[in-house]
Amino acid sequence: MPEDSAKTETMKRWSFDRKRPLVDQVYDDLRRRILSFELAPDVSLSRQELSEHYGVSQTPLRDAIGKLERDGLVEIYPQSKTLVTRIDVGQVRETQFMRTAFEVEIVGMLAADPDKAKVGPAAETVERMQWMLERDPERDPEFDEFNRLDKAFHRCLYAAADKLGLCEVVESRSGQLDRIRRLHLQLREESKSAQVVADHARIVAAIRASDVETARAAMRVHLSGTLSRLDVLRESFPGYFA
Repeated sequence: MPEDSAKTETMKRWSFDRKRPLVDQVYDDLRRRILSFELAPDVSLSRQELSEHYGVSQTPLRDAIGKLERDGLVEIYPQSKTLVTRIDVGQVRETQFMRTAFEVEIVGMLAADPDKAKVGPAAETVERMQWMLERDPERDPEFDEFNRLDKAFHRCLYAAADKLGLCEVVESRSGQLDRIRRLHLQLREESKSAQVVADHARIVAAIRASDVETARAAMRVHLSGTLSRLDVLRESFPGYFA
């Protein structure tokens, strides 16, 4: 099991961008650390240690932690402690249901749209991900960059359909789902990364071919992959699930 507290000495040195709100930056960094399991489920967040690490007062830190609580990533016990939550499978399924409804419809819209240039940015992310796989075919690529490109692919589809507002809704609710996805990659049962790239390429090809039903079916299959391994994930990482 993880340590009872997030120790200051284990944290990387952190500096902030003066052009962005401080609360947003603290929130983004804490969220990143929770999603990467640097701060694992059941870890207690010491507000004093975090305040010292980030070099901020208790007010912006409190606001950042409040945003994480709304995301379902921490649980605050007033006058007591703040814990990183375990993964809530019910919330994961709900978010996945919403995401599937949005993205299946979006790729259908793009396939029916005669302007295929709109899918160009998404196709470019597929090429970049493929390059990462080919550079070192013996192992999965570096997670953070690959994950960034994976998210960029989906965001490009929302943008192409002029539905970025829906993308923001999905991303705000995807913390639990993102943790599941990272655990799935850690199983190393198969080349999960290669499957992701193949799925993305299939979706783009169907859109460019104006094949609405194939595009929709390919997206549905793509989004179902991680949840299909949910029982295995719960067995492999029992301390991470509620």
